Amino acid sequence: MNVLFASSEAYPFFTSGKLGDMTGSLATSLRWLQVDIRVILPLYDNMKAEWRKLMRYVTNFTVPVSWRNQYCGIFELKREDVTYYFLDNGYYFKRPGFYGYYDDGERFAFFARAVLEAIRHLDFAPDILHCNDWQTALSPVYLNLKYRCYAKFVRMKSIFTIHDVQYQGKYGPEMVDGVLGIGSENFCIVEYDGIVNYMKGAIEAADIVSTVSPSYTREILEPWYGHGMDRFLRERDFKLRGILSGIDGKEYNPATDMKIAAPFDADSFAEGKARCKERLQEMFGLNEADVPLIGMVTHFVPHKGPDLLVRAADEIIASGMQLAILGYGDSGYERFFGELAARHSGQCSLRLGFLPDIARNIYAGSDLFLMPSKAEPCGLAQMLALRYGSLPIVRETGGLRDTIGEGKNGFVFSAYSAAEMRDACFRAKETWQNRKVWDAMVRRAMKSDHSWTSPAREYVKMYEETLALW
Repeated sequence: MNVLFASSEAYPFFTSGKLGDMTGSLATSLRWLQVDIRVILPLYDNMKAEWRKLMRYVTNFTVPVSWRNQYCGIFELKREDVTYYFLDNGYYFKRPGFYGYYDDGERFAFFARAVLEAIRHLDFAPDILHCNDWQTALSPVYLNLKYRCYAKFVRMKSIFTIHDVQYQGKYGPEMVDGVLGIGSENFCIVEYDGIVNYMKGAIEAADIVSTVSPSYTREILEPWYGHGMDRFLRERDFKLRGILSGIDGKEYNPATDMKIAAPFDADSFAEGKARCKERLQEMFGLNEADVPLIGMVTHFVPHKGPDLLVRAADEIIASGMQLAILGYGDSGYERFFGELAARHSGQCSLRLGFLPDIARNIYAGSDLFLMPSKAEPCGLAQMLALRYGSLPIVRETGGLRDTIGEGKNGFVFSAYSAAEMRDACFRAKETWQNRKVWDAMVRRAMKSDHSWTSPAREYVKMYEETLALW
C-alpha cells in the first residue's frame, strides 16, 4: 500500500503544534506496519542547516496558478525509513514562519496543486493521497478536476483529515479564476455561503473525511462546534471517520528524557517527580512549597478556554494552589495573566511564547495539568501530561472526553463554566491530599497507552476501506 501524506507541517522539520507532531509520528508508525508512506511538505525558509545538508535534489517543474506558471523544485530526505519530499518555491515559502501572510490563500493553492504535479515527476505512485487541514484541502479538488486523465491518478483515492474545523481557508469568489484556475463552472465545488471555502471543497471531493478523535467527529455535526460547516458535514456524514491521535512514546518518555530534572517511571515516580517539581518552581519563581501545582501550556485563543481561568484564577490561588502558565496569543489574555502573576508573586507565574523545552518541564514538574477547552479536536497536551504523571483537569469535549475519566486518570467538568472548572480544581486538591489515592491515579495515568501503536492500525484499516471503494 502506497500513501502520500500531504501536510503543511511535520516534526522534526517544521511544527507549530499538533499537526506537525502528528505527521512525523504517524508516518514513522505506519512504516512499522509496512505501509510505504511518504510525506510531502513545503520547503520553508527556516529549515535547519543540519537537515538541508541531508536533502537530495530530485527535479523541478512548473505549477499552474491560474494563468501563471510557477517554479517548483523537489528535494528528498529520508528519516527513520520515511521519505520526505520538500517542495521549493522562494516566492511563496522563503519567509519567516509558516502562516499569517496576506496571500496564504494563493501560497497553499500553489502547494496543493504542486503536490499533484510532483506525483507526475516522482518515481512513486500513491494508492492514496492523504491531505490534512485547509492548507492541502484543494489537492483532492485538483485531483478530480485536473488529473484523472493521467494514468497515475485514474484509481487514486483521497482522504482529507480535519484537525480543526474552525480553520477552513475562506476567500473571496474572485479566487476561482484569479488563483485556483478551476473555472467558474466548478465554483460550486468550493463555494460555501457565497465564498470560496477550501475545506468545503475537500469534503466534497475526498473519498473519506476523517477527524482526530471519535468525539470530535460527532461534535462537528453540531452548530456549537461546526463553525458553520456542520450543516454540510451532516449531508456528508457517511464519509466521516474518527481516529484518536497519539503521541511519540519514545520522544516523550520521563524515564529517558534528558530535558527534565530527573528521570522517573510509573513504578517509581515519587522522588523524580519531586525533583522535577522543585525545578519547575525554581524556573517559574514559585515558592518551593508542598502544595498542588497546576501547569498549563496553551495558546491564548477563545476555544482554549482562557476566559474560564480569568474568572476563576484568584479563587484557585487563594485555595492554596500554584499556577505555572506557558502560553502566547491574544494580547489581552497575555496582559491579564501577567498582571495575575504580579498580584500573586510566588503563587502564580507566566512565561510567554511557544517554548517546547519549558513545556516538558511543566508536564514533568506539575501535579495537575489544566485544559479548560471550549473545543479540543484531539488534544495532545493531556496525553503528554499523563505520560509524565501530571493529572489533567479537562472540560469534557473532543479528544479530552475520549482520553480522561473523572477519578480514573484526571478530573473532568462538563459545562463551559468557570464555577465548574474551579470545582474540578478543588476536587483535584482534595484527591492530592489523599496520597494513597493520588499515587494510584498517577500510576494508572502513566501506564495508560496513548502511543501511535493502536491509532496507526486504525489508519491502516481506514486506508484499506478507502481502497475498497468503487
